[in-house]
Amino acid sequence: MKIRPFEEKDRAATITLWQQCGLVVPHNDPNKDIDRKLKVDADLFLVGVDNNKIVASVMGGYEGHRGWINYLAVSPDHQRKGYGQAMMQAVEELILAKGCPKINLQVRNSNQAVIAFYNAIGYGQDQVISLGKRLEHDN
Repeated sequence: MKIRPFEEKDRAATITLWQQCGLVVPHNDPNKDIDRKLKVDADLFLVGVDNNKIVASVMGGYEGHRGWINYLAVSPDHQRKGYGQAMMQAVEELILAKGCPKINLQVRNSNQAVIAFYNAIGYGQDQVISLGKRLEHDN
């Protein structure tokens, strides 16, 4: 798998990947999420390509205090090959190069397989409660 920055030509295949991995939810429009990401640290939006097909993605961020990970996805047909770990290592290196001391991410507490994956690559559960407020409302 080759890891490279997201390009506009990857949009449809990336959204399809996210759908295959169950990452698209009704209150998040994947096209809007991509548009927003391309305006801020687009270099932290990576895709993994195998045989000219998008098989993995990760969206990283850094706002000056903490790094964040979103949309880590590996095609179900390509899981358990180290691709998720490779994607995380690539984005972690880029975020670290920006001066970031710590990365945060959120996983639904019901998604035990993904929690186990992150534990295996060195992420631990912080003793915090995640709070959020939706600023954009669908009309």
